[in-house]
Amino acid sequence: MSDSPINDRRTFLSETGMGLTGLALSSILFKDGVAQASAPNQGKHFEAQAKSVIWIFFIGGLSHLESFDPKPALNKYAGKSIEETPFADDVLNKDKINENLLDPSKQKREVYKAVMPLQTGYRSYGESGLQASDWFPHMGSCADDMCVVRSMWTIDNNHGAQLTYHTGRKITEGAYPTVGSWVSYGLGTANRNLPEFVVLGNPSADCCGAAWTHGSSYLGPKYAGVRLKVDAKRPLSFVHSAKENLTIDEQREMFGLLGQLNRAAGIRYPEDKELQARIKSYELAFQMQSTVPEVMNFQQESKSVQSLYGIDQSATKAFGEKCLAARRLAERGVRFIQLFHGYTGSAGAWDSHLDIKGRHSKLAKQVDQPIAGLIKDLKQRGLLDETLVVVGSEFGRTPGAEVRAGSTAAKATGRDHHPHGFNVVMAGGGVKPGIVHGATDELGFHAAEDRHYVTDLHATVLHQLGLDTRQLELPGRKRLDRDFGEVMHKILT
Repeated sequence: MSDSPINDRRTFLSETGMGLTGLALSSILFKDGVAQASAPNQGKHFEAQAKSVIWIFFIGGLSHLESFDPKPALNKYAGKSIEETPFADDVLNKDKINENLLDPSKQKREVYKAVMPLQTGYRSYGESGLQASDWFPHMGSCADDMCVVRSMWTIDNNHGAQLTYHTGRKITEGAYPTVGSWVSYGLGTANRNLPEFVVLGNPSADCCGAAWTHGSSYLGPKYAGVRLKVDAKRPLSFVHSAKENLTIDEQREMFGLLGQLNRAAGIRYPEDKELQARIKSYELAFQMQSTVPEVMNFQQESKSVQSLYGIDQSATKAFGEKCLAARRLAERGVRFIQLFHGYTGSAGAWDSHLDIKGRHSKLAKQVDQPIAGLIKDLKQRGLLDETLVVVGSEFGRTPGAEVRAGSTAAKATGRDHHPHGFNVVMAGGGVKPGIVHGATDELGFHAAEDRHYVTDLHATVLHQLGLDTRQLELPGRKRLDRDFGEVMHKILT
């Protein structure tokens, strides 16, 4: 080998191994130059209730008011100012409004006071009587298997909250480990042929966290989410052979040679942890070439199952395929499957400053049946008890109509960002079914009962997987108390 074996080996990889495009394999090259944690996987701290997590994220801000926290008071006081309601003193308290925001002086947004009525109806479902809007009837039919947490809050009232939802930190603080990367770091793999952390769908745009929303920061690139496409013919479009005409046997021979070089260099350069992680990930990528296409081949699924997810309908096909892929990945031991919906290249499709009725109803139709199908399919296969499904968004939407310059409350059709109170839906994985936990006030403005910051959700997910959030800390990487979160024990069986 030459005097620069690391550079020579990197050249060797680029010319003979797996060529990379874009992010390629985010677990290999998530962020060059970030030091990799040298600590091994921690292992479970106590008995786990769940084996896998399916984490579904709506980009842009789902209205909690028109999903799973309907407020009849919005219809009662529609068109009036919040100041004219009996709740004015509590809702409009400036200290209360600003206490959530990490830097209120920079994050103030106008408090829209003209109460906007609900843009759809709602009803109670199941024996539990859990309420859901008319935009989510299929999820409503799963009411007795769902837990709705109505008292979430966050610290950013702009779309940097998409990153905050996944790391607990403001976007101005940069990259930090995401909840998925902590799972990957804490538990390692349950299937040597698949990553422990998989991402389906386009993540947040550059404005709102981009690859950081599934990244691993200082934990090291091997713990970041690996992006896959739901495409049986080309699921690994982010990684491909540099020489397209290489056969599997030829690639296997190359990786045999690569292993010899790796062992030789490991003797000479035992401290090169990042390079070792890269080569390990290339080898995983090779194994994935045969494993992942099989996962994404839905021909093995009956027509009734595909119909359950809405794959036979144009509106629900794309997200239905992602949900079915998530179930198949969970079955095969993938620890954390992260699904994104609503990518637009900017704030996200769910960001409904205008025409919330038209936009939300269309988007809800795309996701409602697939998510309900996922819950029902997991249950009928006996997998719901060991698979935790989480559905959420970076924040909710304002009770007041967003009145833009030159318009009036009567003409307003949208709702603004709302970090002060919103909901998440959970099912399976040891979470109590058919319950509502926490509450917002009568207008849906403030999280009022059993308030939970977003990292409480992280702590709860980790707990169900057998991980103690407070034991997940690296030497020299001090975490804030808020980073750890508190487990929502009241919602656990």
